[in-house]
Amino acid sequence: MDIPRAVVAGCGFLGEAVAGFFCESGWRVLGLTATQESAAGLGGRAHGVIAADIRGDLRGIPDAWQEPDVLIHCASSGHGGADAYRAVYRDGLARLIGRLSPRLTIFTGSTSVYGQADGAWVDESSLTLPERETGRVLLEAERIALDAGGIVARLAGIYGPGRSTLLDKCLTGSAVLEDGGGHWINQIHRDDAARALLLLAGRGVASGIYNVSDGRPATQREVCTWLAAALAIPLPPVGPPLPKLKRGNSNKRVSNAKLVAAGWRPAFSSYAEAIPRLLAREADEIRHRAPASCGAIC
Repeated sequence: MDIPRAVVAGCGFLGEAVAGFFCESGWRVLGLTATQESAAGLGGRAHGVIAADIRGDLRGIPDAWQEPDVLIHCASSGHGGADAYRAVYRDGLARLIGRLSPRLTIFTGSTSVYGQADGAWVDESSLTLPERETGRVLLEAERIALDAGGIVARLAGIYGPGRSTLLDKCLTGSAVLEDGGGHWINQIHRDDAARALLLLAGRGVASGIYNVSDGRPATQREVCTWLAAALAIPLPPVGPPLPKLKRGNSNKRVSNAKLVAAGWRPAFSSYAEAIPRLLAREADEIRHRAPASCGAIC
């Protein structure tokens, strides 16, 4: 029986985890990074890694990786605006499909394409009304994947080891309950997102759009209350709304029912469940950086 092959474009925070989970499940994996430095930093992994910037020439990808079983686009635009989104997401995805001719394409998009602002529940059939051009570019990239018979994984806000914006703000004392903290937050642990992509890559999964969220939306106040209790600190103060984010300031609750029906279950059913592990990692890093000091979570 042939070993299935996966190309992971963008071996960053999510992509590296995706490559690892696919390898553990018996896949051959090639990871693509934008620079030689990034590729060198991933040396020693179970999967191959090469530098191939999807914004430009992809002829450096070995011909042996033509027609992989799955191409997973999870590259990041960094902090760029609409032009960077077009180069990395829309045009980069089109280049990859043209170069590799994969059996299946999975594009990791964002739940930010739902522009609803009234706290309503949204699913894959809900209107997409992004208020920012970046969101509209993501929809263009989604169409490329869907026209190729592929899958779009709309990811909620990703957090995980060493990366949680809300936790970081609480630790630094910069957290503010924006306009009272009633805004809905939808999140997904990085490893649960990677496992979702592994499931979606399996044969028998219908093409189309899937929301990848833990299915437990929480208000900003609720999340900060969990963190304040875990850190034994006061609840952050109330403040005005912050400037609009790059992808817009929608306010909705994201349903994951379609993904669950396909057979996926998150290891972390809510952000609250993940907090102890996130704090343990933060404590380890603090001790490593300053072993003679003790912070709030020691």
